[in-house]
Amino acid sequence: MGLLLIPLLISSMSTFLFDCAVFGPVTSRRFGSSLGVNLLSTTSKVCNFDCIYCECGSSSTRGVGPKFAALNHVVDSLEQTLSGFALQCRSVDYITFAGNGEPTLHPHFEQIVDKVIYLKEKLMPGAKVAVLSNATTLHKSSVVRALQRVDKRVLKLDAGNEDTFQCIDRPLGGTTLSKVCHTLKNVFNGDLSIQSMFLRGTVNGHRIDNTKESEVKAWIERLIEIGPSEVMLYSLDRDPPMDTLEKVPGEELKAIARQLHHHGLLSTVST
Repeated sequence: MGLLLIPLLISSMSTFLFDCAVFGPVTSRRFGSSLGVNLLSTTSKVCNFDCIYCECGSSSTRGVGPKFAALNHVVDSLEQTLSGFALQCRSVDYITFAGNGEPTLHPHFEQIVDKVIYLKEKLMPGAKVAVLSNATTLHKSSVVRALQRVDKRVLKLDAGNEDTFQCIDRPLGGTTLSKVCHTLKNVFNGDLSIQSMFLRGTVNGHRIDNTKESEVKAWIERLIEIGPSEVMLYSLDRDPPMDTLEKVPGEELKAIARQLHHHGLLSTVST
């Protein structure tokens, strides 16, 4: 049988961690029936971003145990799940690398991607493979090679202004928006999807709203330079870890999507 995700609560706030290497399938707003692959710790988030809206909580949360799932454990778990689905004549639309942080930080990311693609072709050839990433590890040739092999590369861009980027995504280690955008523009030649979170609210008394006209204009200018094949717009789904954050209504997201269309950029809106 497939492995069913049961969220592991880590605090009294609305946050949770995936408690296994393979979870779901879940119904995704962007990927339909999606079987998740978590390469990271099951006791703490492992990420070089500390996004204010992250359902996994803060990157400062530290758990006990290894930071990364063992390669063989991930592969064995996925093979067991896909084999069970095949026997039941079940299928999924996507096998999606997501989980408790940034999947491309795993030291054996490329090898795992290759094994996942092999198992997918063997046991569920109708499925596609997707990776959700914050695009900060594209300086690693192994990560780029792995992402070039999957069906869908979904890379984060939540802001067009540096200050807003720093406030929303809170990158660790000195990452800048300009550096991320330069990489997005030059690595995949437009063969990538951009995923953008829109929200408003306050964090530590500071007002944040990336739906303002000036913010959207700067964001679109970045997208025009990058030239992605698709832009995915979404807002908060589950309750955010901070109760001072607000979901942006679907009609506002659709209005932003219409601006993208005006500039020749394809987009989808998840509500």
